[in-house]
Amino acid sequence: MRILRLILGDQLNYKHSWFSRRDPDILYLMMEIRQETDYVLHHAQKILAFFGAMRAFADYIKACGHHLVYLKITDSENRQNLPDNLDLWVKRWRADRVEYMEPDEYRLDQQLKMWAKKQKIPVVCLSAEHFLTGRHDFAHMFEKSDGPYIMERFYRKIRRKYHLMLDSHGKPWGGRWNFDKENRHFFKGGKEAPPVWESSADWESVWRDIEVSQCQWFGEVKTKNLGFPQTRQEALNLLNHFLRWGLPHFGTFQDSMNEAYPFLWHSRLSFALNVKMLHPMEVVLAALQAYQSSQDRMSLSQLEGFVRQIVGWREFMRGIYWKHMPAFATLNFFGHERPLPSWYWNGRTRMHCLHVCIRDSLRNAYAHHIQRLMITGAFCLLAGVHPDEVDRWYLGIYADAVEWVQITNTRGMSQYADGGLTATKPYAGSAAYINRMSDYCSSCYYDPHEKFGPRACPWNALFWNFFIQHREKLQKNPRLGPVYRNLNRMPQEMQGRLVEKAGQVLEDLEKI
Repeated sequence: MRILRLILGDQLNYKHSWFSRRDPDILYLMMEIRQETDYVLHHAQKILAFFGAMRAFADYIKACGHHLVYLKITDSENRQNLPDNLDLWVKRWRADRVEYMEPDEYRLDQQLKMWAKKQKIPVVCLSAEHFLTGRHDFAHMFEKSDGPYIMERFYRKIRRKYHLMLDSHGKPWGGRWNFDKENRHFFKGGKEAPPVWESSADWESVWRDIEVSQCQWFGEVKTKNLGFPQTRQEALNLLNHFLRWGLPHFGTFQDSMNEAYPFLWHSRLSFALNVKMLHPMEVVLAALQAYQSSQDRMSLSQLEGFVRQIVGWREFMRGIYWKHMPAFATLNFFGHERPLPSWYWNGRTRMHCLHVCIRDSLRNAYAHHIQRLMITGAFCLLAGVHPDEVDRWYLGIYADAVEWVQITNTRGMSQYADGGLTATKPYAGSAAYINRMSDYCSSCYYDPHEKFGPRACPWNALFWNFFIQHREKLQKNPRLGPVYRNLNRMPQEMQGRLVEKAGQVLEDLEKI
């Protein structure tokens, strides 16, 4: 039986059981296609990271003795979309059967299912052998609920399932499941941040093909010293770098922002995980071993904060995605309609926090989770930007952005467009939060302490305006009690002035 096996660009699983034996009757097919470069506008480094990692993976599979066809973006036979390339190679290989791994994006899942229905030969979907939970385990766990979902319940269940950081009686190490309250410190710069890991791979030939293809892109082009691994060995090097330099202080400073240190102690493993170079359990077990070998030089809060991101939040986001797609992609709880400010594409704003986070995103195709949630995302929320526009920007600008994890974090966690399925409250702060958790305000044109006047920080009026405008929808949320108690004590005249100031900011949004 002649089998054609499809490998998508985010299925670079070096340890997949497919590759445990060689078979001359099996042909693997990989492809770089305009369908994927063009469905949103992507950062140059995102396209480069995916294509470079895909080519390195293809080289590895061939070196292991497997038969593989790889369609580059510039190949004349490349039909530039998934169904047409499959049709070509089913015929050319004279395949009796087609196999593909479960896609992680709904649109590709549907596209392959529709293609499969038209075939006269069997088309079989198999596991990608990556995640710690099945695609629909989350839906079964919360089958009697349509939200809001509590991540802590899910997180504890996964830890029990895999017996992670539990003693012999099933109790959590340190007597606590969650150390989040200890993970909110600002890094002032006194302690030297860890060295930055960079890829040593050659990306030049990949970029030349991207240029020849004439696909559209934005952001800074880099063909040396990228922050993303090209091979599994580089991914393992990055993991080891993080375990040595990042993990010992990750938890403490994971919410901090510092202009001089855009990466701080963050692992930057998200790209390697999301394209499946690394398995999440492999990463967690390595972190556990590093902690146990640290001879008490590392606090438990550092380890737990990291593990929670991998086995808790990452799997939680995927579960919500598959329970609520495709409707999730249309949710707009607040009815926001404003277009994304044009300076999101170039960073040219006098608001220094946004300038820094956007500038560094354009330079690196990366930002850590607080920069995404509490700066670029929170501003869109307070300004009333349409969630579709926010989704497109996030999906395009970050190399680790694949829809199952991007849209749930953006439309759900960041924009609260799902009305509270993902998050228990809208995540928004005034200038006081940014001033407390970063050094951005010290170099800003605007004054974080002022609410009115030409130099008043726009965050302040926008923050209160948001909660005034959406009082009916939000005031009964128990987690927003302090906000509305403060608002209720605020004189009506002051509230009116804040709404007026916010209106001026929004009217002049392109010039702030």
